[in-house]
Amino acid sequence: MSAGTVGNTVNGVPRPRNRTAVASWWLIGPALAIVAIPVADAFLAPDIHIAHLLVVACAVTAIGAGPVATAVICGLALLALVVAGLERQTLTTESVLVELAALAVLCALLVVVSRLRVRRERELLRVRSVSEAAQRVVLRPLPKRAGPVSLASAYRSAEADTRVGGDLYAAARRVGSTRLLIGDVRGKGLASISDTAIVLGAFRAAAHRTTSLPELVTYMEDAVSWGLAEFSEAEEDISERFVTAVIAEIPDDEPVVRLISCGHPPPVLLRRSTAWALTVPEPAPPLGLGDMSTAAYLPATYPFEHGDRLVLYTDGVSEARDERGIFYPLCTRLTAWADEAPGPLVRRIAADLREHVNGRLDDDMALIVARRETTRL
Repeated sequence: MSAGTVGNTVNGVPRPRNRTAVASWWLIGPALAIVAIPVADAFLAPDIHIAHLLVVACAVTAIGAGPVATAVICGLALLALVVAGLERQTLTTESVLVELAALAVLCALLVVVSRLRVRRERELLRVRSVSEAAQRVVLRPLPKRAGPVSLASAYRSAEADTRVGGDLYAAARRVGSTRLLIGDVRGKGLASISDTAIVLGAFRAAAHRTTSLPELVTYMEDAVSWGLAEFSEAEEDISERFVTAVIAEIPDDEPVVRLISCGHPPPVLLRRSTAWALTVPEPAPPLGLGDMSTAAYLPATYPFEHGDRLVLYTDGVSEARDERGIFYPLCTRLTAWADEAPGPLVRRIAADLREHVNGRLDDDMALIVARRETTRL
């Protein structure tokens, strides 16, 4: 659920907290107009008639209020038109009678339109609440702490109003270590959510077990290859569907990080004011491109000491371009924020990235920052 929806519900569906206040504003203006128009009409010259402006009050109400409020305003508008006719002693004239009939027909149509609009809004709210609940299940928030590792993350889908797209991340604890996953499904937005669910399900099913890192990635490769083939369209080329990923393991009692890269951009290690990419010497192919043996996945080991931060990201970060076509300089930016904790660092990167692209991200974006602490919880 988005920050703008809480407790108040319609048929069990969350609705905006300020909906009543907004609806009030849609009623106050038309109500004032309905009172003011007949009063003003009484003081105008006989050849100036403004009662037809009551139509505007009815239409405005139908835009923002419900059918009951619209019906009330329309009824008052009809009454105001009658009052204006009585004031001018023209109520029984052909012109006013036609105007009354036209306004009555329009009011009936506006009430129907308002009812349909409210029903549609409730359906959209219901669908959105179900979608957001499903998305939270697929892409669970990371814990703030996992063993001796502090974590923070950021995520943004390329499609508006969508929380899960083609990028993914996850964390899992096993005996003696913390395991992290960041990945990028080929494609973006809603079309890639099924592949995202397959990868995350495979990682969560095996990451907590006491298997080695190569065995974990082998399991994920098998699961992803099966899943992509199982849920592919008959005419779709399965070779065009794959997932790049980095799987990291941070031991509790050893100041290192072990990485297996499956065709994914290299993580960045931030130590004091120095940042450098941890390029894996022998990266594996992306997940889903073939049946790989455990021996094919060779972990690369790097020092990861107290206070070091590991930044894992997708190409939605590293390949984001500004208006001149320049890629986002992640390593350069990180050196300026050397003292930031994971949470503030993630927020700084996300805000700076939005500024770099002038608020227009063309791809999904995922980001994790992990920092080794002194002690385990």
